[in-house]
Amino acid sequence: MTAELVRGQNHPLPGTRLEIRVSAGTPVVAAATLGDAEGKVLGAEWVAHPGTPALSGLEVSRQATADHRLAVDLDALPDAAHRVDVLLALPTADATRAGRRGPARFGAAAAPFVTVTDLSGAEIAHYTLTGLDAETAVIALELYRRQGAWKVRAIGQGYAGGLAELLTDRGLPEAPSLARVIHEAAARSPARQAPTPPRPSGSEGDRTRQAVTPVLGPDPAGAPPQGAGPGPEYEAEYGDPGAKPTLQGADPGQPAPAQPLPSPPPPPARSPSRPPEGGPVDYRHPRRRTTTPAPSQPPPPAASPTPPGRPARPVAGDANGWSMDERLYNQVWGMFEDLARSVAAYRSGVAFADSRLEKELDQVLSDPRARVGGQGDTARESARARHERLVARAQEVLDRDLAQLATEAEAVEAALPPAYARWDSPVWHGYRVPVEMPMALRLGDLRLPEAGHVPIPMLVRLPLERGLWIDSGHTESPGDPSADAHGPRSLALETAVAHTARLLAAHPAGGFTVHAVDAAGSGARTLARLVRAGVLAAPPAVGARGVADVLTRLTQRVDLVQMAVRGGAADSLPPGFDTSRQLLIVHDFPRGFDDRAVNQLRYLADEGPSYGVHLMMVADREDCAGYGPLLDPLWRGLLRLTPVADDHLADPWVGHAWTYEPALVTPGSQVLARVLDRVAAARRSVGR
Repeated sequence: MTAELVRGQNHPLPGTRLEIRVSAGTPVVAAATLGDAEGKVLGAEWVAHPGTPALSGLEVSRQATADHRLAVDLDALPDAAHRVDVLLALPTADATRAGRRGPARFGAAAAPFVTVTDLSGAEIAHYTLTGLDAETAVIALELYRRQGAWKVRAIGQGYAGGLAELLTDRGLPEAPSLARVIHEAAARSPARQAPTPPRPSGSEGDRTRQAVTPVLGPDPAGAPPQGAGPGPEYEAEYGDPGAKPTLQGADPGQPAPAQPLPSPPPPPARSPSRPPEGGPVDYRHPRRRTTTPAPSQPPPPAASPTPPGRPARPVAGDANGWSMDERLYNQVWGMFEDLARSVAAYRSGVAFADSRLEKELDQVLSDPRARVGGQGDTARESARARHERLVARAQEVLDRDLAQLATEAEAVEAALPPAYARWDSPVWHGYRVPVEMPMALRLGDLRLPEAGHVPIPMLVRLPLERGLWIDSGHTESPGDPSADAHGPRSLALETAVAHTARLLAAHPAGGFTVHAVDAAGSGARTLARLVRAGVLAAPPAVGARGVADVLTRLTQRVDLVQMAVRGGAADSLPPGFDTSRQLLIVHDFPRGFDDRAVNQLRYLADEGPSYGVHLMMVADREDCAGYGPLLDPLWRGLLRLTPVADDHLADPWVGHAWTYEPALVTPGSQVLARVLDRVAAARRSVGR
């Protein structure tokens, strides 16, 4: 079965002689680079392009055209070559046929489609490069060697600076001149139309009909794929049941979750030591589209030697990235995707076994001959035995996957920096105020019922793209520690303080300012931690007048920054203007809010994140029932978190209902007070 890849996903290659077909809909230049074990291109002689179309084991097209066929013989590559990257670039005006100028960026053209086939033309995997915008060059695929076996991985990494920036990123000092040579060679070569590779039967928008390859397990050659469902027994007894998880197929037995998880930035190609599987998540470095040459990527940490025949032991930071911070972030999201797909495959296998049992029992009951003697009993026993074997096989595969993920989670957890670590991690004892803001922040853990012993850190990107809502009305979860009507509200505010401390600890000194609104003063005792530490811009505002003053100042700030940015005068803000990011904690909403204040709050929720003002609501939605649907957009625009464990978040791939557990400080621990003291001391040292 052909594997339909998404960005960051990989697939084993059954052979070493391959053909890579490209269909772009517009003329593109195709090239390929060879990389060493660290992915570095050692020189221009390791680049196959229209001017030098043939290398040992590799051949590309000579011209810019909409359709390409690249020939690859992995056995014939140089011994030092461990990776082959397939590159696509929009030609310059001179390189297009008949001098006609094509699209100036990939976002203005149809998404390129890449297919990997064997020499007979049978498809092995295909990948549609979606999500491109201003890029003019892109790394489409990579073929990489892992423990003697080859795999293909979907990359989709684009570069707005074109081939020159892409080749610079691969470590070539002569990248600009080589890019010119490639485009000139493509312009000189005569046009030749290659046959268009077939598209998959399903449309790009109809992913529910396309089965995807589930999570791969350990890398050793011959190891069965992780999350592959019940496995060969399906095909041996019933043929292909089509029970593998699809990109949008949520488990039919699960209730629809109320809110999706925050999307990570565009996902990873993780390093060969731990291959990822996942959904359309973009893990590109936020500054990689600039034209400034980026430093060469440092090698990932190496795993300790493992005995032959056993899977490699996971290593923290083995995903791709420009720093250990980014690698760990990418690895955590890779683990999240792996777990989602493994559980989806298990649920799919059990559902198939159940449906098959029901069908076979119906057939027995509908056959009059089975009602005489013991023939019917024998058929029912056989059907139940088959059902048990299928469920046992699905459980066996899931247990294997979970064991690997648990080992990886243990290794990763011990290496996480403060922004990603739990409050009980030893890393907080050596906390220092950072010089730069990290990529993300941990707000809790995520679990699935089938894998409760494998928690996945819930990381959200910084700066926050939307506000946070700590639901103080949540009481229905088992084990809720609240014993009275005020319990949930107090616990929700404690959760908000813990999240606020994390945000303060993740920003450089003076880079984050916190305001608090507590109209009735009911949260004064909990907010006193922030007041004593001196990390609030002012004491919590009380009463309707205090609420109005804070909201007016922040809305005026958003208006001012918005006008400056839109007018191209971002450097002309008033002298002494506080350029730090602002957080507003709103407790016990809507008490103390009139209609004007409610409108200002909605404005801050909508426009604030883009201009450095963020909301953290501590509220019970039932208290706002009198506003009717007026506040529905406000709640939908916030990321809902709970002060107790609750299964209200959904993943974007298979729609699992994930149980969210907040990141709370262990009772009696002084770590939060110590962190706030260090943040306050650093703020005083910079005069803020």
